[in-house]
Amino acid sequence: MEKLCKTGFTSIYFGIGDIDMGKGAGGISIIGGADGPTSIFIAGKGGKVKLSTRIQNYFREIKRNRIKKQITANPHTLEEVVEWLKQEYGAMEVSQQSFNYQEQRRCLKASLIMRHRPDLLGELMNLETPERGDMEALKAFWEKIQERDKRAEEIAEDIFPMDFHIYEIVWSENGRIQIGVETIWQMLDGSCSGDKKTMKKLRKLLKKIYLYYGVTAEDIKNKTERYTCLLSILCS
Repeated sequence: MEKLCKTGFTSIYFGIGDIDMGKGAGGISIIGGADGPTSIFIAGKGGKVKLSTRIQNYFREIKRNRIKKQITANPHTLEEVVEWLKQEYGAMEVSQQSFNYQEQRRCLKASLIMRHRPDLLGELMNLETPERGDMEALKAFWEKIQERDKRAEEIAEDIFPMDFHIYEIVWSENGRIQIGVETIWQMLDGSCSGDKKTMKKLRKLLKKIYLYYGVTAEDIKNKTERYTCLLSILCS
């Protein structure tokens, strides 16, 4: 997902993928849901897919199938990834007291709990998507999501432990990459930001990092999250 910031920089985020839970006739698009914290967007009316979009999707699918055939088993552990980032690119760990770290940890914790310990969220785990165009229901839905995230945040460390770290590579004055590593739940998450001139190089480096982390033969066979994440990165 790319976002143009107010500074004029572009950020691209990889890792836990967004899931489109549908666009209704009323133009409501809900991103997220079962796999992580949800964001809600109000889009324009109409749900028809343009011909140009269908053509783009067709060629994306061709590219995706080609890349699938190129992925081979060549895994490294998260610990090996961290050491490689430090030695090759001078990565430094971000302070765990920083706002950036605290915010990313909070979002990740909610997402991981929904995946691995949904029982801890009780009735807030399975929230029903509101009817299309029902703004009151949409508002209530969003409030429930916020309540769910708050409950996840309050779950004690001994009940749901985490070992989360962020490592940053300063590429240039206008570009940097951050890699989030969670060793207990085995998660790698990357983001990069910079001006338009550096973003192409940063995207290539992010792909290189994910390729170094790699996948096992079992990941490929079972199409695990590690595999689908790598595939998404390479197709971007």
